Amino acid sequence: MVLTAPTLAAAAQCPLVRAMTWVDPINATLQRFEINTAARIGAFIAQVAHESGRFQFTHEIWNPAQCPWQARYEGRADLGNTQTGDGSRFRGRGLIQITGRFNYRACGEALGFDFEANPAALERRDYAALSAGWFWKTHGCNELADAGAFTKITRRINGGLNGLADRMALWDSAKEAIV
Repeated sequence: MVLTAPTLAAAAQCPLVRAMTWVDPINATLQRFEINTAARIGAFIAQVAHESGRFQFTHEIWNPAQCPWQARYEGRADLGNTQTGDGSRFRGRGLIQITGRFNYRACGEALGFDFEANPAALERRDYAALSAGWFWKTHGCNELADAGAFTKITRRINGGLNGLADRMALWDSAKEAIV
């Protein structure tokens, strides 16, 4: 299944002009990571549209002074953030917000690019989309989408249910647009 820009715009509740810039990287990602049914595509688009502010942002807005919770990423050994500045350096990037040195390294190994040495490359449209597909597939989200387990997908991506109402609204839009 190949998405068109108007279908992506309707599914993601975003302007057509923005969807036009994302449709090719999204389609490449869908193909590469077997996100290839209406159920999988709808859930994927809903989640990445939420995580990226409807395809506006490919990096986490970083300001620990205004968002103190961001400081929690500094020194997180479970994310591989062991060096001073790693929290900011390996902040959420890509359409699904890949976070932490370990995840940057694993994603880079899978995609054949050194994101650990070049973290900002995850903000490019191609890598932003591909990194989301990599995370999606490696974390079993295709199978969860097949089962209609949308809240479980949200927990895999977010660690909780932050933004669930918006994600659900996007999922409804995506299911309507993608048939």
